[in-house]
Amino acid sequence: MLGKKLVTAQKRGETRALCLGLGMVACSMMMYFFIGITIVPFYTKSVWTTETVCKVLKANIKDNVFCPNGKGSEDEEIFPYPCLQVWVNLTASGQEVMLYQTEDTLERNPKCSYIPDKLENSKEVKARIETIASNFKKYQTFPCYYDPGGTQTNVILSRLYPSKGLLFAFLWPTLMFTGGCLIIVLVKISQYVSVLSAWQ
Repeated sequence: MLGKKLVTAQKRGETRALCLGLGMVACSMMMYFFIGITIVPFYTKSVWTTETVCKVLKANIKDNVFCPNGKGSEDEEIFPYPCLQVWVNLTASGQEVMLYQTEDTLERNPKCSYIPDKLENSKEVKARIETIASNFKKYQTFPCYYDPGGTQTNVILSRLYPSKGLLFAFLWPTLMFTGGCLIIVLVKISQYVSVLSAWQ
């Protein structure tokens, strides 16, 4: 009687562990699919792939220039803010080009190098942009990214999805997939040992 209860409990535990492993594998596959349709296209679409050194030539703030928050956005999402324009000397080619914060900054507003978050207090926005401009003037040289193919003549300060970020995004589903497969393998080994012991 006790032996039957132990066998039943063992089978239930194996079933639950097997379901857990299969669930982890299924979740990791869903995460792979989600990353593949969201992050990977943005990473492959970016042409600013080569890192170089940029030297600041000038950083101007144009208070009278109206910069919309995005192309085709609604009226409540459009707000005026000081337009920071940073021009740098590209070490790789020696050209004078405009610097943007990320790829998204160029798409949303090609007139400005930086797009702040929408804040209610316009003084905070202005103070933040002035701080950024002073930092550019203080630190003259810094790493930046440019397009080695020449399709884009401007440069960006940082990529939205760098190589390390893409690898980090794939790290968690890979660990989950490996853990799920390991649980399934251990359950199958346990079942095989149990059947072998009963046969002997």
